[in-house]
Amino acid sequence: MRPTLPNTSDRAATARPRVSQPRHKLMWAAGLVLISLNLTAASTALAQGSYPSHAIKLIVPWPPGQATDLAGRVVAQELSKELGQSVVVENKAGAGGTIGTDMVAKSAPDGYTILMASSGPVTVSPLLQQLPYKPQRDLEPIAMVGLSPYVLVTAPNFPAKDIKEFVALVKANPGKYTFASSGTGATAHLIAESLNGALGLKSVHVPYKGSSPALTDVSSGQVTYSVETAAATMPFVRSGRLKGYGVSLAKGSIVTPGFEPLANTAGIPGFDLGAWLGVMVPAGTPAPVVNRLSAAVAKIMALPEVIQAFTTIAVEVDYRNPNDFKRYLSQISKEFSQVIKVNDIKLD
Repeated sequence: MRPTLPNTSDRAATARPRVSQPRHKLMWAAGLVLISLNLTAASTALAQGSYPSHAIKLIVPWPPGQATDLAGRVVAQELSKELGQSVVVENKAGAGGTIGTDMVAKSAPDGYTILMASSGPVTVSPLLQQLPYKPQRDLEPIAMVGLSPYVLVTAPNFPAKDIKEFVALVKANPGKYTFASSGTGATAHLIAESLNGALGLKSVHVPYKGSSPALTDVSSGQVTYSVETAAATMPFVRSGRLKGYGVSLAKGSIVTPGFEPLANTAGIPGFDLGAWLGVMVPAGTPAPVVNRLSAAVAKIMALPEVIQAFTTIAVEVDYRNPNDFKRYLSQISKEFSQVIKVNDIKLD
């Protein structure tokens, strides 16, 4: 009788453990995580060690000669020295600053395209219209660098000799007086409406295409008053073509000598508004790059020559780090949103 041999294939089947599909997936996922961590560590080390390795573009979303442009050129010059690489200013003007701002929002988040950001296209315009970018989602604050104070002005022959007489006269005649701005929905318009609301003034808004024609008509008496930037108003005031009543910043300003804060003289504590300037980068820029840029801006904004240069263009240096800048942006957006709602401001 032949002996019965065991079935070797059955033995092999029982001897070999089966690897389940889920385990394969776990091993695959673990490998991907390790690769991802290694790549992240490598990119972080590269960013920390080599940034910047070539020239940086600073986009100014306004024409040459405008306050944001002039301030941007000061920042670019000093950043070039601090970072050891050229920082080249490029003007990308149009659509109230939104074209250049959108360009930066859509740029590669690598720290080589940065924005000289300003109040209009980042804070005001998004409250009034649909834009191809959302500042909170698409832009990362690096630092706030300055505030442009606003001055309440009238023609030299306006009968009020001080702010108290101005308020009393305008308040006693609702709808009789007019105020000019550089355009519907402009920062100047919102600050003027905010001041009107704080003082209880009922005046008629007359929008212009720019501050220069607006102030020209105020100086001739065609329009009663305006609340415009120090950069725009002070040359008129110094030449005697406008009369000033106070400045919009609660602490006053070194760029408006002789003018007291409206918060004090007009009896409106807490009134503290201006047009901010800052530096931003596309969202997603690596933290080491953000930190490098933030530290560099903080250093240059403390330089006496930078403070002097900003003063010359009627911008008050007001440095705030990224977190403080974010808080300021949130606060000012809420204030302007309320002004727009109360006054039913809409773009044509």
